[in-house]
Amino acid sequence: MPRRIFFLSALMLSAGAAAGCSSKDKGGAGAARGAPEGSAAPASKPAAKGAAMVTISREQQASWVRNFNPLLAEGNVRFPTVAGIYEPMLIYNTMKSEYTPWLATSYAWSDGNKRLTFTIRPKVAWSDGQPFSAKDVAFTFELLKKHPALDLSGVWKFIDAVAAKDGATVEFTLKRPYVPGLSYIGHQPIVPEHTWKDVADPVTFANENPVATGPFTEVKVFQNQVYELGKNPNYWQAGKPAVDGLRFPAYPGNDPISLALTNGEIDWAGAFVPDIDKVFVAKDPANHHYWFPLVGGTATLYPNTTKKPFDDVRVRKAISMGIDRAQIVKIAANDYTQPADATGLDDSYDRFRNEKAVAAGDWVKLDVERANRLLDEAGYAKGADGIRAKDGKPMRFEINVVTGWSDWVRAVQIIAQNLKQLGIDATLKTYDFSAFFEALQKGTFDMSMGWTTVEPTPYNFYRDLMSAELVKPVGEVSARNWHRFGAKEADPLFREFESAIDPAEQKRILDELQTIFVQAAPVIPLFKNPSWGEYNTKRFTGFPTKENPYAKLTPNNPPEYLLVLTELRPR
Repeated sequence: MPRRIFFLSALMLSAGAAAGCSSKDKGGAGAARGAPEGSAAPASKPAAKGAAMVTISREQQASWVRNFNPLLAEGNVRFPTVAGIYEPMLIYNTMKSEYTPWLATSYAWSDGNKRLTFTIRPKVAWSDGQPFSAKDVAFTFELLKKHPALDLSGVWKFIDAVAAKDGATVEFTLKRPYVPGLSYIGHQPIVPEHTWKDVADPVTFANENPVATGPFTEVKVFQNQVYELGKNPNYWQAGKPAVDGLRFPAYPGNDPISLALTNGEIDWAGAFVPDIDKVFVAKDPANHHYWFPLVGGTATLYPNTTKKPFDDVRVRKAISMGIDRAQIVKIAANDYTQPADATGLDDSYDRFRNEKAVAAGDWVKLDVERANRLLDEAGYAKGADGIRAKDGKPMRFEINVVTGWSDWVRAVQIIAQNLKQLGIDATLKTYDFSAFFEALQKGTFDMSMGWTTVEPTPYNFYRDLMSAELVKPVGEVSARNWHRFGAKEADPLFREFESAIDPAEQKRILDELQTIFVQAAPVIPLFKNPSWGEYNTKRFTGFPTKENPYAKLTPNNPPEYLLVLTELRPR
């Protein structure tokens, strides 16, 4: 195949671009590896009085644990470690369906899509003044190879080798043609070789004083209730960032965030706020704004398929048919969204949606009578107490959700009430995010609320939820396949997609994957998750809007929020 070079300044998702990695991550389980609560930066000073510090609410935690390790899952480290302190080579822009060049200026596919070469941006320095080069990129990926626990996207399953050809060129040799690998590789945060080569254990390393290329690298304050980041003195984008730094008070849930937003204490947030026009906008219509496009993935109920009865597709579909999604949308989600269809896709994937699969997925429609018939068929009979059981084991289980995520808490309350009509005793179980996320990743739950990844194409969405290659044993951390489900018939289609460059061929493969997903019901889609974003223009401007959708407004999806961080400016 002739060598094809794509310059990224105007790249649309097409022949060479097909994947990504982000999610509705907040807070994190791995944060417990950091320093004790209340620890402060050794030589840091708070921002000067009157400094232009943007106050952001992104993670919902009662207190902060100091961890800025960008190689851990984003939910395990402090915002914006993976995209704001550290940076990737590329950023996929959902609203424009294109890649934005970042630490790389261009890339090239060659050798039948088995070789991917990046040209590294010149004149980029680390925050300590040392030059950034292709060697740092190669070092980062070798670190993931040496420590598989850090290879969150499984890149070494398709990468055969990585090499810095010179200071400006890094080359990835793939084991097989793998077009979706572009964003897995392109979105990886890059760390400096000169500081990380001496780290004894990068898996547990809290990286309390980061050296990075991003716009905000200086830890000015770190206390258990607030931390502040100052701007990078050597940032490569001239004149950016325009603000002095970022400030992060600790808020344990949606309700205190709503109050702080209403009182004008927060400049930017990504939280559920009930009745937002009345509660937030009406308090200051000139400055209080929001934008909730339905491109935030899908709010999803994850059944742990390693446990009975969730290993039975009839049970999963019956549970789904017992859920009143219209009630959840109205009461829990404040009518900000719409019920999900059985493909599980949000509005960012409309161009890929298989309408035949949608029509076949009638198990997302409320049908209590049919749900009860399915449970009868599966051998779960109602006992004298009204609870179904099989082999002496009652259908009694917990549904996990994060304390303070008020919309999801209400959703689970409705689900638990709905399932009583089926003879299922489901109990709401709330956890602090750290404990919730650890249980989710390790598969130590019955059922759990969760989110889905937001990617350039549904390939990643379905691979995350159905690939047998991603299924890990309970107790071992899984980056995405939390429910431990594998559809072996889907894996050949994933392989086909990996070498497909023709859009029509990609659509055909994705249609088949949607059909398998609808038949298998590996998870239970509930509603399209709004891409939550609120902002206050009294002190700062430059936020994306419906009228100027240069990026998602939400701070919840890495690395895309880096596009916003570099555009904010004092009023």
